[in-house]
Amino acid sequence: MDDDTTTPSLDEIIAGMPQRMGALNDKMGIELVEVTRERIVATMPVEGNTQPYGLLHGGASVVLAETLGSMGSALHAHPDRAPVGVDINATHHRSATSGLVTGVATPVHLGRTSTSFEVVITDEAGRRVCTSRITCSLIPLDRVPTVG
Repeated sequence: MDDDTTTPSLDEIIAGMPQRMGALNDKMGIELVEVTRERIVATMPVEGNTQPYGLLHGGASVVLAETLGSMGSALHAHPDRAPVGVDINATHHRSATSGLVTGVATPVHLGRTSTSFEVVITDEAGRRVCTSRITCSLIPLDRVPTVG
């Protein structure tokens, strides 16, 4: 296999991420702000992602966290492995009712077969709304299920 033509470079992956966010992230309004090996940052509007009482839905926070942790894991796994989520947890510290929340994912563990990221989600005042940890298994690309 000729890596120069079939495997995108890390820079190409990072450049393509905003275009490959996926349908769920599009529906939730998640927008990437920064993508590096050291941290992944994105915002998400509270509006449209609330539970019946008008508070940011905890599941929305988990979607944001999983998106960021999975992206960081994918960057680490490149070019011969792909991440699959095996564990995620979230502690919800306070509510958010308007504006944007920002998620920042930083690596806790970057191994050959697994990764873990901490994701801190804050409101526009910089107050911590949620802390999440995601662990991904890094599997060989030939074991990644294909769609279609």
